[in-house]
Amino acid sequence: MRVFFHVAMIAAIVLITGCTSTPDIKPPLPPQQSGSPLINYALSLQGAPYRYGKASPEEGFDCSGFVMHVYGRYGVYLPRTAAEMASALPSVSQETMQSGDLVFFNTNGRTYSHVGLFINDDKFIHAPSQRTGRVLISSLTNSYWRKHFTGIRRPVTLY
Repeated sequence: MRVFFHVAMIAAIVLITGCTSTPDIKPPLPPQQSGSPLINYALSLQGAPYRYGKASPEEGFDCSGFVMHVYGRYGVYLPRTAAEMASALPSVSQETMQSGDLVFFNTNGRTYSHVGLFINDDKFIHAPSQRTGRVLISSLTNSYWRKHFTGIRRPVTLY
């Protein structure tokens, strides 16, 4: 009986001290934020569905529809296709690239067949394809995107 009492006391102490310590649980990280309202809005659209020919959060986005929608929300109206955007906007060197610039890729044999929005730190947000199925962030250092990279353009911004 005395052994049972000691075992019960030890068990009670372990339970009590175990409950008083808090585990190191970190809250989920908030969405990545930047100083730019335009980029923050683009980031808020992560996970929106990919839909060819569409340009709204309700219907989904293709790559140029996504970029056109984000800039349009801030009063900057861009052409509808990636190739038209690349033709209409001034080129920027990689050394002077900044948040909000458009990054272009050759994904199907056409020089400017895909477009995304540069965030920072070699990251860009885009609506890549039906296969990925959603708006997401990718890295310019990824071998696929690095191999298909074709240029940078800078829209005139009002924000």
